[in-house]
Parts: sequence; C-alpha cells; structure tokens
Amino acid sequence: MRITHIETFAVRIPLKPERRMVSALGQHTVSEYVLVRIGTDEGVDGVGEATVMPRWSGETVWGAKALIDHVFTPLLIGCDPHAVAEIDQRMDRACAHNWFAKSAIEMACWDIQGRAAGKPVYDLLGGACRPLSITCRFSMGAYDPDRARRRAHELVAEGFETIKVKVGGDPDLDIERVRIVREAIGPDRQIVIDANCGWDADTAIRCINALEDCHIALVEQPTPDGDYAAIARVRREVKPPVMADDMCFNLVHARELVRNNGCDVISLYPGKNGGIRKSKEIAEFAASHNVACSMGSNLEWDIATAAMCHVVVACPNIQIEKYPGDILGPEYHEVRIARNPLEIKGPVVTITDRPGLGIDVDWDLVKSDRCPSM
Repeated sequence: MRITHIETFAVRIPLKPERRMVSALGQHTVSEYVLVRIGTDEGVDGVGEATVMPRWSGETVWGAKALIDHVFTPLLIGCDPHAVAEIDQRMDRACAHNWFAKSAIEMACWDIQGRAAGKPVYDLLGGACRPLSITCRFSMGAYDPDRARRRAHELVAEGFETIKVKVGGDPDLDIERVRIVREAIGPDRQIVIDANCGWDADTAIRCINALEDCHIALVEQPTPDGDYAAIARVRREVKPPVMADDMCFNLVHARELVRNNGCDVISLYPGKNGGIRKSKEIAEFAASHNVACSMGSNLEWDIATAAMCHVVVACPNIQIEKYPGDILGPEYHEVRIARNPLEIKGPVVTITDRPGLGIDVDWDLVKSDRCPSM
C-alpha cells in the first residue's frame, strides 16, 4: 500500500457561547483547524486533524496547511502508511517542532491501517486495556465570579465529578474563583486548577497553599514553559500532585521532567506530541519512572478526539481513572464535522470498535458555509 495524495482543508468553527474558553492564554471563541485526507493506491483513505493554536504551540492554520501541502506531501507520496516510524522520521528531518501538523498526517496513517485491516486503532496499539467509554473532567474558563458560580452548578447538574478551573491570572481573582467553585460543587467532587504557565513559582506556591482548605486534587502547569526548576520547586512546596502539560511536547521534555523530579503526572495528547505513536512512547517512558499520565485537550473536533480516546483505551499508564482527562472538545463547538460523531453524554465520551479511528468526515459540510474555509 502506498500514499498517492494528501489533501488539506482549513476551516473555522465557533465555540458554543456557554463553552467559550478564557485562560491565562487569552480567549478562545473560534477554532481554526486543518483537516487532512490521505489517499492510497488501494482506495483506502484516512483522516487527520491539526488543532493548531498559535499562542499555545506556535502553529497557525495557514502555516500548518502550507507545511503539509508543500513540505510533507512531496516527502510522503509513495510511502507505506503502515511505516509510521519512518514517516515520523521524514517529517522530523524536514521540519522542527510543528507537532500538530505532523500529528494530522500520522493519525491519518493509523486510520488507513485500521480501515485496511478492519480493526480499530486501539487494537493496532496492542488492544483495549479499559472500556471504550471514558469519564472526563470539565475544563472551566477563568470566568468572573457570577459566571463561575452559575457554570459550576450547571456542571454538577450535568453529572461532572471533576471540575478543572482555569487560573494563572490575577492571584486574588484566581483564589476567589476557585473558592466559589468549591462552594458551588460541594465537598465531595474534585477540583483541579490549571495555570497554563501563567504563574511564576512564588505565585503558584502562595496561591496553592492559600487554597489548601479547598482540597485541590491536582495542579496543572503552574509555572512557565521550559522552567523545569520552577515546576520542581512547586512540586516540593505544595501538597497536591503537580501535572506538566504546556511544557511537555516530546520525549526529550518528558525526560527533563523526570530528571528534575518536576511532576507527578504528564498530560499527553496526540496533537501536542506529534502523533499517536509518540504519545504512546512518552506514556511508556513515564511508566518506567513511576510517573502517571493523563489526556489533555486543545478543544479538538471528532477526528483528533477519537485519536485521543484510542490512545487512552490502549495505554495502561494513561490513568484517567485517577486523573480524568479533557476529551470533550467536539461538544464545545457549534458544528460537528463527522457523519458519525462520537457519543458524548455529560462527562462520558465513547468510541466504537469501527475500523480505524471510526470517524467518517462529512466533507460536504466541511466545504459548506457552516464551516467556512480559511
């Protein structure tokens, strides 16, 4: 089997008003992503998705599309989509970083493999080690007090047991917001806080310790990207476990976190890590050093969300039972791009045993006015 062509579609979909995100990175009201379709000489196509966000990974929708069209495609025509490691190597040699663009190609190759074999991707990764239904936390924006209180009550009514609250801005407002959410959800549900690199170590330690009576279950990315000493210091000086996310894109980053005793948990996802294979590789490395993993999110659509779920189902060390992940991206958006969208009910997302990623894109919808092209 050989790759014969690669197509890209850059589209824009707004978030539902009640789920628009506010964090230390700013506001996220519209998702501008790239969909990828790879064709083969055996008539089997695969799909991928690059959930690019310039203020987070540095990638743009225009850059990702151009990179795939003009750099990766000429290198990959004629390659066997089963040779994922070779494809990864070709892309890595041609271009540094650009993890989300690379992941769109890579997940499409896994999709092709599964469709050709009549197997779901999780089977190709070694088989299911947990159920196909995954219980998630909800990621709440850094809202004003009234909105935070209202959303917290709504999320409890929807069945969420773990609420992630965005912080990383004004420390006093952050503390107030977390206290409001704790009061609204009661003592029995879990609160996670996520600073998205917005605090320095001193601020993180002060805020986390000030919230001790709120019983924070997990502190996500409290300090800036690249500062392994800072996150390690926070971990030493606070009680809740610490998760690294925004500073762990690849295996080198994971090694540095382990070397510096920087975290208890690493947040993975195929987009951020450059593909499914690389996410699994980091999860296995972390397991060998007794560091747990969970599944993060960049508010993906159905394709990349399905890829995340297949990795969760197949990787024992992605411990979503203890550290629930963020895998609800499609529900944040006003339009679903799949003919057979993932089942998402409250906190639970479910994949199927359909071949490949199990997602068939509605290309007519993608090309319509409801999903305007970029």
